[in-house]
Amino acid sequence: KDINKRNLLVVKINSANQLMVQGQLMDVKQLKDKAKEFILNENNADYYPKVFEEDFGAPFGTVKYTKDHVISVQNDVDTQYQAYLTVQNELVAAYNELREDCAQKYFHKGYNELEEDQQKQIQKIYPQKISEAEPKNYGN
Repeated sequence: KDINKRNLLVVKINSANQLMVQGQLMDVKQLKDKAKEFILNENNADYYPKVFEEDFGAPFGTVKYTKDHVISVQNDVDTQYQAYLTVQNELVAAYNELREDCAQKYFHKGYNELEEDQQKQIQKIYPQKISEAEPKNYGN
C-alpha cells in the first residue's frame, strides 16, 4: 500500500547496530519519545502524520489523532538481534505509554485494569502500526 511520506517514520538499524530515524543518527534511548512525538503530532506539523478529529463517543468525545501513521523498521542482515529487539521494545513502549496516559485521563485507571471494550476504544485512538521490512544489506 502506498503511504504518504509524512505518515511514515523510517527507523533503520545498520550493520554496526547504529540507529537512524528519518536519516538522522539517534541514540535508542531517544526513540520512544521520538515515536510518541510522531504518533501524536500535537502541533499538526506538516512533516508528521496528518491530524484528524473524530468523535469516539463517551467518555472521549472528539479526539485529535493520526490515524494514518506507520512506523517502518528496517534492519541490515548483519544487525545483531539484541539491537533489533531493543528498537522494537522502545517502539512498543511508546504505544504503551500513550495508551496508559489515555486510560488514566478518561477512565482514571491503568490500561491493563480496563475492561476489554475500553481497551479497544483506546486502541482505535492509538493503533499500533509497526511495519517490518525484510532485512537488507545496508552496511554502515
